[in-house]
Amino acid sequence: MNDLDADAVGELTGTWDEIWLYGDAREDEYDRAVLDCAARLAADPGGPSAYVWTLGLVMMAPYVSGLRAEELTAPVRDALAAADGALRDRPCDHASHPYRTTYGDSAEDLAEDLRLTADETAVWEPSAPREEWRCPRNVAGFARIASNIVEPGSAGDVPPRLPREDLRRIKELSALLEGYPEGGTDEEVAAAGRDLSLADDPLDTAGYVLLVRAVSWHAVSGMVRAGFVLDELIDGLEKALTGFAGAGCGHRTHPALSDSGPEAAELGVVLSSPAGREVFEHGWGNKGMAALLCPAFIAGHAEETLELLRTGRERLFGRRDTSALDAEYLRPDGRLEIGLIVERLQDTSPQQPHGLDLGLWAARRHAGATDPRERAVLLLTAGQTMRTAYPDPPVSVLRDVVPALRAAVAARPEGECAHPAHPVPDRGGFLDGLPHLYAPEEHPAPEGAWDPDAWTCPWFLAGYARDRLTPLEGLLDEDG
Repeated sequence: MNDLDADAVGELTGTWDEIWLYGDAREDEYDRAVLDCAARLAADPGGPSAYVWTLGLVMMAPYVSGLRAEELTAPVRDALAAADGALRDRPCDHASHPYRTTYGDSAEDLAEDLRLTADETAVWEPSAPREEWRCPRNVAGFARIASNIVEPGSAGDVPPRLPREDLRRIKELSALLEGYPEGGTDEEVAAAGRDLSLADDPLDTAGYVLLVRAVSWHAVSGMVRAGFVLDELIDGLEKALTGFAGAGCGHRTHPALSDSGPEAAELGVVLSSPAGREVFEHGWGNKGMAALLCPAFIAGHAEETLELLRTGRERLFGRRDTSALDAEYLRPDGRLEIGLIVERLQDTSPQQPHGLDLGLWAARRHAGATDPRERAVLLLTAGQTMRTAYPDPPVSVLRDVVPALRAAVAARPEGECAHPAHPVPDRGGFLDGLPHLYAPEEHPAPEGAWDPDAWTCPWFLAGYARDRLTPLEGLLDEDG
């Protein structure tokens, strides 16, 4: 089949890409695709469509390699050897070829390049000129790459490659750290700490320290809901630091590390294996790997990251100290600084710095308050801070806020109240009535003010607490 059109190539690459992504277990359908591709290449190893079938086998080579099934390996090996033999010595005047700069790029990228190479009408160009992709020597180089994946060490003169597992990890962590997780999430972050704990090669350890550094910012952001995740990262760093004790340094400078989570994670994954470090040396054009993996340099980052994680774990899962807030939110006579509290509540930015601690302080004070107006203000304060929290409030806050909200729900009397209406929590101006409710002698009633009894009504407070509680239920079930 030498007259493949762009649509046919697109359909084939879709199948091959699927095998690269999901070919961890043997499937008859996948076997048929491999054997068909190998047969097509073997039938005309030097033909005009050889580049299509060769790149198809590159995409499916990890599947074949993982199975170690001779009935698949033999025909693939023979087809690739035939293509290499038929094409590698053909004349060529290209200064470069795509196969020389591929270091384990995902099959998705390779599939897109193949589709664009096959489609002369495509608006976008492949990553290298079409003539370089179709060049016989480039096709022969990819044939050797595929052979090396199927049988490591069987072919020379090819660039090093990242294992498929590392490519997947980079992709998943990049998505997670950019805010678009594709699965794994908390577990994927915890795995970085476990891998660091298990590493026994000092260079692997250094790479995993950099990986933990990259995921630590996400781990302490509040997006991670389980304390064990931070524990895994902390344990890994503590173990790593024992191996770096007393490390010296003879380098004049060290490379600057990226503060971008996805970039830092990719660097950590690449440097955490011998194959990845070989890729780094050949593909990243950086000659300073010794200074980058310097034990003293890595130890410094491990210590800095460990401190960040310990502090973050206490803030997210420990007992937060709010005693200093008494001086901020209470007057000398013990009454609430209601003006300041409402001012803070009306700063509705999810990133506003006062919200969570104010809500936690209010929930704790609510537990011992007896004045109905103060109790209402404190409950509403705790609820409003949960409404504007982003990400979800951490366990260290929920431990006190959730019981306060549950108590208000449980205090709802039987029957219905006599009030014709209550304040509307999600309507603009809702908070404007709180100063007058709490201190009417100091704060005039705003236009349309509600009766104080409507604010302190247990039916109203129970409904408000129920609405605020609903999105929080289940957040305390995670291991803290």
